[in-house]
Amino acid sequence: MTVSKRRASREDRVVDLPALERVGSAPVLAPTEELHLTTRSAHQDLFEGPPSGDRPRRRRKLTPEDHAATILSMLAGGAVALTLRVLLDQNGILGTLLWWYLSALVVFYILVRDRSDTEGALDRIVTVLIWSAGALVAAVLAWMLAFLFVKGIPALTGGFFTHDMSTVGPLTPGGGGEHALIGTLEQVGLATIVVVPVAILTAVYLHEIGGRLARPVRFIVDAMSGLPSIIAGLLVYTVWVDGRSFSGVAGAAALAVLMLPTVTRASEEILRTIPDTLREGALALGAPQWRLIVKVVIPTAMAGLVTATILGIARAVGETAPMLLTAFGSDSVNTNPFSGPQSDLPLFVWKLIRLPNASQLERAWSGALVLVLLVLVLFVAARYVATRSQRKLRTTR
Repeated sequence: MTVSKRRASREDRVVDLPALERVGSAPVLAPTEELHLTTRSAHQDLFEGPPSGDRPRRRRKLTPEDHAATILSMLAGGAVALTLRVLLDQNGILGTLLWWYLSALVVFYILVRDRSDTEGALDRIVTVLIWSAGALVAAVLAWMLAFLFVKGIPALTGGFFTHDMSTVGPLTPGGGGEHALIGTLEQVGLATIVVVPVAILTAVYLHEIGGRLARPVRFIVDAMSGLPSIIAGLLVYTVWVDGRSFSGVAGAAALAVLMLPTVTRASEEILRTIPDTLREGALALGAPQWRLIVKVVIPTAMAGLVTATILGIARAVGETAPMLLTAFGSDSVNTNPFSGPQSDLPLFVWKLIRLPNASQLERAWSGALVLVLLVLVLFVAARYVATRSQRKLRTTR
């Protein structure tokens, strides 16, 4: 084909608008021109992208009709629940709320189906169920915190942190949990000092080095994750306490057994998030594996490893069963964890909550409130450090 013929074929593909013949208001094209227009529209569709029906669907915003359907379904569900309560002669609040929720779901499904279709109605019902589950969990947590705050705040004064229970009788006001706070800090601190190096080194071996022992070590760590806390206390009691005496270091050993799998698994997951490009770059520069781990992997994952440590501390700080068999508890301050029984916050609450008088119960609720606030602070700190770790990894990538 010559160059002139190619130009002529290209010019034929362009539709000449004046050549359109109009019959009334509808344009009429020649067969060749209609074919060229069809070809051009097909190519334009290819370059313009997929049709609107194949594009990802965005989140649908709530409309006034959705709010009206929600309100009507709640009112109708309440009417059905009250009717069933009268007919079935039910007096429980929980049953009435359950009937109200189920009836409201049915009415909401019917209203949405009439407006759209069955698939859209099912999608909205599943959305309502998911939001309801999240709201229920948040409501239970808020109720627990409010209940603890109301019960524990009357006896939570400055003297609670500066006095112990050695000179306070069952019916005498005053006293505090100084001995329990000191025992908690010492026991958890000793367990953390022992667990953190062992757990991080184990995680490095499992993910960075590997070998024949990697599979059995991972199996043992997984098995220890489901170990009951009382078993850890019995183990330390048999090996350490029996034949010697109760002490805070024995309690720390039991806490270490419980913390080790948590910190190890969390640290291993943190190491999995480190990009392989950092390892490949260090190896390409000739760095040995130990220098790669010390200079690249550990510093990059430091924030995440701190998060894993905080989660392990929060896991162990509220344990009571192993402390009964190891630290045993005491009403006076014992700053030496290597000699004599020692108390902590879980033991402090457990001992006082069983006594049938108001003063001791108030002290027990105050100890529980302090314990919950301590765990809450640890989890908030873990979330903050985890957020910083994600930002650092994002900038690294």
